[in-house]
Amino acid sequence: MSIAFEQWTNGREVPTLGTNAGAERLPFQTWRHFKEAFAPELVARAVRECEIPVGRCIDPFGGSGTTALACQFLGVEPVTIEVNPYLADLIEAKLGRYDETVLIQDLGQVIRTVRSTAGKVHDLSWLPPSFVEPGVKDRWLFEESVAQRIESYRLAIEQLSTPLHRMFLKAILGGFLVETSNVYINGKGRRYRKNWQVRRHSPETVDQRFLERVQQAIFEIVRYAQRPVRGYTLMRGDCREAIGRSAPCQLAVFSPPYPNSFDYTDVYNVELWALGYLADASSNRSLRQSTLASHVQVQRHFEPRPTGSAKLDAVSAKLHESRQKLWSPHIPNMVDGYFADMQNVMRALEQRLVQHGEVWAVVGDSLYANIYIPVADILVELAPMCGFEVVRSEAFRSMRSSAQQGGRAELAESLVVFRKIN
Repeated sequence: MSIAFEQWTNGREVPTLGTNAGAERLPFQTWRHFKEAFAPELVARAVRECEIPVGRCIDPFGGSGTTALACQFLGVEPVTIEVNPYLADLIEAKLGRYDETVLIQDLGQVIRTVRSTAGKVHDLSWLPPSFVEPGVKDRWLFEESVAQRIESYRLAIEQLSTPLHRMFLKAILGGFLVETSNVYINGKGRRYRKNWQVRRHSPETVDQRFLERVQQAIFEIVRYAQRPVRGYTLMRGDCREAIGRSAPCQLAVFSPPYPNSFDYTDVYNVELWALGYLADASSNRSLRQSTLASHVQVQRHFEPRPTGSAKLDAVSAKLHESRQKLWSPHIPNMVDGYFADMQNVMRALEQRLVQHGEVWAVVGDSLYANIYIPVADILVELAPMCGFEVVRSEAFRSMRSSAQQGGRAELAESLVVFRKIN
């Protein structure tokens, strides 16, 4: 294993390589908390155990950038695809090469600009009405003064001439927006904090957190500037279309959205709006429609169920028969579409992987109306039709399902490994 990787992870031992394994406590990963991030040690294991030497690795679902960042420390060139523009900027901020002197100068420019515009009232009418006090029905995410200060930072950052510096400072600003708001994010979306009405924030809170987080992040950038690989490829957009533009790879390591009917765009809704990535309802809808078919929160076309998996056929039949018992009648079609999308992803990866190249994917099962969806088992059955043989399928841990799914702690999170067979 790379010495640089060992230094980054401090040679730690993790209880599981799946999600919730402590990746967010590592340098760079603290920039924004990710409950869903898997352990970078999984990437190290995949590189170590792959049948062929790995020079380039692709992650079609970039997320927090775990795969790409781990690859740089492991001496592997990363290729990352991310549809969420906020996450794409966050990933590039972690992977990019900086001149820290110029970065600190730009930080000073941002702080001076914000101070010089103190008291200026920005037009925030483009934000959803629930974001800024007085909000909707006496509920809001940010006090007026806090929202104004956040906007001051956003506008000051946008004035910088270096794109990577803009990405970095917006990533840091976005990293504490939720904790500075009146809400928290869980599996059901946004929820207001207990006693949020008396939990007031101030513009000075934004100033303090921004400066502290930036200083810590710059320290990490300088400390870990010497990585075995500094190059990377980041593609922004729908992975179902972008994979085909990748250079040939020896390995793919990723965790796709789970078919749990949760719109992962909602997790980053606060950052997407407050940082200016979304401007109106149509841009929000367009982003949601560009994600994998794992949710039913927006009207969209679902691809028909792929053939070749007896387990998927049985699950799909039960879901369609139980449509009236489900909390959304679109769930059966969503599940069918999810596996159609996953099959398309697998086929696209098969085209970009060299002979004997491998896919390492962390996937999670789902449950609707007591109908269990064994995602790993279904993908194992679909793999041969995508040009892969199954190397292994192993369970990492059990996950507690949401109340909508039944609330039972019986859902497996699994690692599936496939190898290209021709």
